[in-house]
Amino acid sequence: MPFDTAAQAAMVVRKVEDVTHAGEPCRAVVASRDYATGIDDLWNAITDKERIPRWFAPVEGDLSLGGRYQIKGNAGGTVTACTPPRHFALTWEFGGGMSWVEVELAETGDDSTRLTLRHIAPLDDKSEEFWDKFGPGAVGVGWDLSLLGLAWHLETGAAVQERFAEDSWPLSDEGRAFATSSSDSWTAASIAYGTAADAASRAGASTTAFYTGTAAPE
Repeated sequence: MPFDTAAQAAMVVRKVEDVTHAGEPCRAVVASRDYATGIDDLWNAITDKERIPRWFAPVEGDLSLGGRYQIKGNAGGTVTACTPPRHFALTWEFGGGMSWVEVELAETGDDSTRLTLRHIAPLDDKSEEFWDKFGPGAVGVGWDLSLLGLAWHLETGAAVQERFAEDSWPLSDEGRAFATSSSDSWTAASIAYGTAADAASRAGASTTAFYTGTAAPE
């Protein structure tokens, strides 16, 4: 079945925002796109433990409000809000750091639903050092890959590994092209946010190198 990854990448609206979380100043990386399915189906796809691995990664633990979860090989945390079928929020605990993820769903028409994801990070020294080195694409490209997998699953019903094999697709020509396009788009979002163009471009180049397995810029 034809599935144009470049067209899928172009469907994502990306931006960076200054926000407040728990009364503290933070920065949010925001990705939003529409899916051709109803809100209940999209909610089920992103919250059902049996369905999540078909487009994302296996998740263990309790996904109900207040529950602790663990993504295989990735972050864990606590579900801090859950209002089906429109909103959930959770802590994102990884590598000794803490950030937060919020997801909102909204109908945009008959069998069309918009998903908006915000990954919120504190403005502390560790986060700022990471931002200076990689910019918003550090998390943004990863979320773009997840949104791509979700699109594939919703369109075909198949598991993401059937089309995007983890051990080969990311370093294929198509995979590298997708990651590069995504990273470039996040660089543009960073500049629109107010980051100096040269600093945003250097960070974007580092992110592209990371996701494509190429040499990092000097």
